[in-house]
Amino acid sequence: MVVPSLFSPSKILPFPNPKQMQLPSATKSPKFLSALLHPIPCIFYTGRTMATVLGVAGLALVSISGPVSASELAAMGSSAMQFSEPSNALSLPTWAVHVSSVIEWVTAMALVWQYGERSGYESWKGLSWGMVPLLGGALCACTWHFFYNSESLEILVALQAALTVIGNGTMCIAAFRIYKSSQRSSK
Repeated sequence: MVVPSLFSPSKILPFPNPKQMQLPSATKSPKFLSALLHPIPCIFYTGRTMATVLGVAGLALVSISGPVSASELAAMGSSAMQFSEPSNALSLPTWAVHVSSVIEWVTAMALVWQYGERSGYESWKGLSWGMVPLLGGALCACTWHFFYNSESLEILVALQAALTVIGNGTMCIAAFRIYKSSQRSSK
């Protein structure tokens, strides 16, 4: 018995038929539902599964933690140990957004690459490569924030801006290459 999903990649992306694997049921006892006696077919999409798990974990982290900084959270847990953070320190929900955005971007790069491989449209792999400078910019931002926006690391802000401009250009070129290859394949 397969549980249908609203966001099934087979409904969204034209992938070839996925590999199916039979999992044995948990028990053979007649006291359980007869459906459990038969193998359960499962479809594994590693990229989708990983993206779902990371997305749910990020959403849970953001919704559970309130707008507190790490020092306030530590002070609540133990009054003996207090951290001193500058006033420009990021709150935990803001860190959750930063980290989950980087994870989502890497996941998107992997999914675009897989789409290029599975669909046979190799130009989509170029889009994945075009996303690399923007990932570098995101890592610059996270590094700068990790060190409390230190003035000695102001170069990271300029590097992030440069990588963003370069990344926007590479994404534009990759999108144009996808457009051109789709025009050739439609003729």
